[in-house]
Amino acid sequence: MRRSPRCVLFLTVLVLATGVAAPMARQGAPSGAAPASLDFEVFKTRVQPIFLARREGHARCIACHTTASNMRLQPLPAGSATWSDDASRKNFDAVRRMVVPGSVKSRLLMHPLATEAGGDFFHNGGKHFASQDDREWTVLKDWVMGANPGTAGR
Repeated sequence: MRRSPRCVLFLTVLVLATGVAAPMARQGAPSGAAPASLDFEVFKTRVQPIFLARREGHARCIACHTTASNMRLQPLPAGSATWSDDASRKNFDAVRRMVVPGSVKSRLLMHPLATEAGGDFFHNGGKHFASQDDREWTVLKDWVMGANPGTAGR
């Protein structure tokens, strides 16, 4: 069925006026492409360990992100080096709220990245990554983009 140019214009204005397109535009999702999907197994094996890593001059992510944060991780059980599958699933659910699959502008990537490296100003816990070449940051980015972490773009 072919629509007249006037009909197409009307539909376009209607969509823009009602705000249907606004949420996707604000999230920075790539246009015309299916969004990347977030892989739970990659999250559990490659992303989650980053939240436990010790970095000189910084607290570990879990120090703040188990209590006072919008990205609330599950507390690490005493004596455990990692989370159970159930806790990992809850962590995945918490972290994916900070991600727009396929967007490097996701909060998970922008908050802990130094502003000089393209990060935003916000992150009370400091800037853990000085560069977009930081190994851990690239793992996060690759996961957000739907690539195999640590190998994409290399």
